[in-house]
Amino acid sequence: MRAVVYRAPFEVAVEEVPDPRIEQPNDVIVRITSTCICAADLYVYEGRTGAEPGTVLGHENLGVVEEVGAGVTALEQGDRVVLPFTVACGFCRNCRAGSTGSCLTVAPAPRAGGQAEYLRVPFADVNCLPLPAGTDRESDYVLLSDVFPTGYHGCRLAGLSPGETVAVYGAGPVGLMAAYCALLCGASGVFVVDSRPERLAMVRDIGAVAVDSSAGDPAQQIADLTGGEGTDTGVDAVGFPAPGTGEGEESAAVLDQLVRTVRPTGGLGLPGPCVRRGPDGAVADAGPGTLPVTIHTLVEKGLRLGTGRTDVRRYDRQLRDLITEGRARPSFVVSHELPLDQAPDAYRRSAQRVDGYTKVLLRPDAA
Repeated sequence: MRAVVYRAPFEVAVEEVPDPRIEQPNDVIVRITSTCICAADLYVYEGRTGAEPGTVLGHENLGVVEEVGAGVTALEQGDRVVLPFTVACGFCRNCRAGSTGSCLTVAPAPRAGGQAEYLRVPFADVNCLPLPAGTDRESDYVLLSDVFPTGYHGCRLAGLSPGETVAVYGAGPVGLMAAYCALLCGASGVFVVDSRPERLAMVRDIGAVAVDSSAGDPAQQIADLTGGEGTDTGVDAVGFPAPGTGEGEESAAVLDQLVRTVRPTGGLGLPGPCVRRGPDGAVADAGPGTLPVTIHTLVEKGLRLGTGRTDVRRYDRQLRDLITEGRARPSFVVSHELPLDQAPDAYRRSAQRVDGYTKVLLRPDAA
């Protein structure tokens, strides 16, 4: 089958690789119809994760069940499903508590990704969310694999309640989803900070307040917009280090600004990825993975800090139903829908932050 394969830092290729097969009774094989390029994929592309050459990329996947293991009970051949990026067992202590993003059994294990024609899904009864049959709303449903629930998770980590205000730093796909989810949850004011005009235009399009960081200190701008109070909550949607940047300086500045933006006793949510390797793959104690933050300000203001990988299965059914009922259309973040063969160029443009490249959706079955 064809798949997007990591070769070296800043180099991916579409190559023929072996087809996946059923390895355990609880596996299924899914024929992928939609898969996305995520900011976390860009960390792999930049050589920051220690991925081995030949690794198949991609963790935002949707498709149709082609083959079912003997131990699978809730799925049948032909079912349309979306797959959470946080693979979970369903029975460990954390999974049973709903913290599927921190599965103690399978989450840390490396596995082939889904930017390919087919994908093996372990613990399939847990990790396949059934979707309405057909092809409707494909670009919306595929975002249930990661970015839509991650945006919602950021709001939950921050403790956002209806009627409260939130500042979201970063208007990439996760930041836009966090702002969108905040609006869905009844936030009274949503302020989104970025410097790129096309992203700030998308912020305004969804009804949030765009804050241009290139026009001055964003924390001060938000203070002015809130009568000096700041916001009730904040979400850091930049990640560490910011994709496409050198190291952590930009991310550290973002977190410091967020600490200054949120009012005393407010909450902060950090759902974004954090990697410790530089582009050369090396791990350094005082470089990648180290964030210089004025911790005394955070402590003096009594801010609550929530972090952690997204518990997709805690939210995905509700978010799916919002899409099905027409209450949510997260696909507004999708800027490009391309055949799988165009993945290398799409990775390059996404990593270089080419204008217009917000979220790329790849179609393995497209010509």
